[in-house]
Amino acid sequence: MKKEEKSQVIDSLVEQLANNSHFYLTDVATLSAEKTSTLRRMCFNKNIKMLVVKNSLLKKAMERSTAKDYQPLIGTLKGSTAIMFSEVGSDPAKLIKEFRKGGDRPLLKSAFVEECAYVGDDQLDALASIKTKNEMIGEIIGLLQSPAKNVVSALQSGGGKLAGIVKTLSEK
Repeated sequence: MKKEEKSQVIDSLVEQLANNSHFYLTDVATLSAEKTSTLRRMCFNKNIKMLVVKNSLLKKAMERSTAKDYQPLIGTLKGSTAIMFSEVGSDPAKLIKEFRKGGDRPLLKSAFVEECAYVGDDQLDALASIKTKNEMIGEIIGLLQSPAKNVVSALQSGGGKLAGIVKTLSEK
């Protein structure tokens, strides 16, 4: 690869890192061609962009990026690396867990989700359980509506009882 080509790849990676707030670094080295093809197809179906990158080029792209601090992730750039870009932070983790049912790969090296770095394969369960912004908003709205519904139902049921007491008193 010529120096100009490397520079173009690094610039492209810097742009992709800036445009995506969620990405995962994985090790897919020992996957067969068939399994790799299946993984890529699954990524495509879940709207996850998967690229195999050279560690040195990705390291330079992370160092050039001024928008975010990727320093904790640089130490994980060893061996074969595939990067997964996603709009939803937990989708790649869920995909990896689903794909792993047939084996032990891909391994999670590290992830960058919502300005936080996660290092190590043991973080996969925590990443898979991260809720999206819309899920959190829905949960908060549900929690806020619950007390109001309780008050309204108590007032409605209590109002009937009070009206019944007034009627019996007026009849006497």
